Order: sequence, then structure tokens, then C-alpha cells
Amino acid sequence: MSELTLFLIRFAYLAILWIFVLSAISVIRSDMFGARVPETARDATPARGKAGKSKAKASTPRRGSPTHLVVVEGDNVGARAELSQAPLLIGRGSDAAIKLDDDYVSTRHARVAASGDEWFVEDLGSTNGTYVGAARITQPTTIGLGVQVRIGKTILELRK
Repeated sequence: MSELTLFLIRFAYLAILWIFVLSAISVIRSDMFGARVPETARDATPARGKAGKSKAKASTPRRGSPTHLVVVEGDNVGARAELSQAPLLIGRGSDAAIKLDDDYVSTRHARVAASGDEWFVEDLGSTNGTYVGAARITQPTTIGLGVQVRIGKTILELRK
């Protein structure tokens, strides 16, 4: 084999190795610190949050509609968050409305939000997924009173 061919093989091997190392570091960083949020999304979130809160204060919840989200199984049994604070972030991160001490939960794992009179749960690209009943969800899914949402080893429900 010529020296040029051997040099190109070594260079390609080294490039592939560095791509692997950098992608592994990226995965570890995103798991530890959460995914990056683009500047445009950061600017839009506070305005939407303020509008949503004022709208929530103006309208009273319907009779029979859920008022809070509760952990019913797992390490954090009894932890709860009021739905008036929606959208609710669920995960291991410090900014989560319901902070779960579960090794199978991502930093920013799922979000519970309202649309009209319905409540939705959305997986935020977690590694281990979010389940409604026994089905893994891949898009925002409607949930109601008593419907079990499993995140890692933890089960949550909407309650009155």
C-alpha cells in the first residue's frame, strides 16, 4: 500500500473517532443541562406565559374539571402542582413544576398544558419516553381525570 493511501485511511479513522467523541459529549451535555432553547423561543415563551396566566385568572374552571396534577406512584408520592400554573414542566431539572427523583426521567422530560377545556401531555424528546396508559406517546396526547401518565418509574394523574 502506498504512503498516501495509508495516510488517508489513518486520517479518515481519526475523523470518524473525533465525530463519535464529540457526539457522545453532546449527548451527555444535553442530558445533564437540558436541550438548548433558541432565542426566538425564549422571547416568545414569557409573552405567551403572561397571556395564558391572565386568561386563566379571568376564566373560572368548569365544575368537574381537574385542578391539580399529583404523583400517585414512585419516589415522590404526594407531590403535586396546581393546573392554574400551566403549562407544567415535569422532570429532574430545577425549573420543573414537579421535580422527580427518578433515574429514568430526563431533566426536561414532559409538559402538561391546556387547550380550551382539554389537558394534554407532551413528551419533550426524553430518552425513556412518556406513557399514557400502556402506550408510549410521540405527540401531544389528551388526558383526563384519573388517566395515568407514566414517566420513568413515576405515575402521575390529573385530580380535582
